[in-house]
Amino acid sequence: MKLAFVGTAHIHTPGFIDMLSRRPEFTVAAVYDHDAARAAKNAERLHATAVASPDAIWEADDIPAVIICSETNRHGDLVRQAAAAGKHMFVEKPLGFSATDGWQMAKDIEKAKVIFQTGYFMRGMGIHRFLKQEIEAGHFGKITRLRHSNCHSGSLGGWFDTDWRWMADPAIAGCGAFGDLGTHSLDILLWWLNNACPDRVTAEIAAVTHRYGDCDETGEGILHFADGTIVTLAAGWLDVANPVTLLISGTEGHAHVSDGQLFYTSKHVAGADGKSPWTNLPAPMPHAFELYLDALLGKDVPLVSAREAALRSAVMEAMYSAANRHAWEAPHL
Repeated sequence: MKLAFVGTAHIHTPGFIDMLSRRPEFTVAAVYDHDAARAAKNAERLHATAVASPDAIWEADDIPAVIICSETNRHGDLVRQAAAAGKHMFVEKPLGFSATDGWQMAKDIEKAKVIFQTGYFMRGMGIHRFLKQEIEAGHFGKITRLRHSNCHSGSLGGWFDTDWRWMADPAIAGCGAFGDLGTHSLDILLWWLNNACPDRVTAEIAAVTHRYGDCDETGEGILHFADGTIVTLAAGWLDVANPVTLLISGTEGHAHVSDGQLFYTSKHVAGADGKSPWTNLPAPMPHAFELYLDALLGKDVPLVSAREAALRSAVMEAMYSAANRHAWEAPHL
């Protein structure tokens, strides 16, 4: 099957190219990027043709699917064009620059009835899959608190100094560190809660080193749900370590991950006493991008819906807005 890249700006583009190199079922026929030099560089690596306009891809009947890894502020136009052309699409996260464009893209994708996927790869992790299963089984009782943390040292290490500099420019990326990494934590938290939307959110975000000007480098968010559940998330580029990545506290169970090991307590599950790491976990799923490729081949695999992706954009936008106003805010639906 022939594919095309439409935008190659995202930091995960090289990883997707590596995955494609191990999938002989697929050939990348064309690469478009508004940066011609970047298009040529990636086209050479893929043994593909660099094209000057995405129209060459939209009009190609023999290219049924695309990979959109452009800057976030270009997603809206590219997704609209891909949907109009009936192209299946993988769009690197976050889907939208805001709630408004996120919801519009979701509508365009649904109307086109094409396969959609985005890069929320953390859903495939064995621990996350197991905890979703246990939440749905009611083994935590009434959940009162959930927390997820997704942090690395990208700002300290200068990850965004050169090729990926746009990702530290909120005018292009739509966010800084808190949105970039926090969207993964937000996806897991909302996924665990069956995509319920919080009734109000707030956050505190900050630039600390100012390596990237006023772009935020760290943040903490709070989400309140109508049933009383309180959710928090941490995300940033300033962490030299991130040992405790999640916590779930309920009236009948508790779980936390420390240094990659899950500790689980539930009166409903034999052996779940929290004293030693819980290792009876489901196998990890393939990466979200691999699942997209599998779906293109007709396999029945779990994908992220366009509406799920748009909801994450809406909630994240509300957290940024609330942080700027030092207030609580309801996401725009």
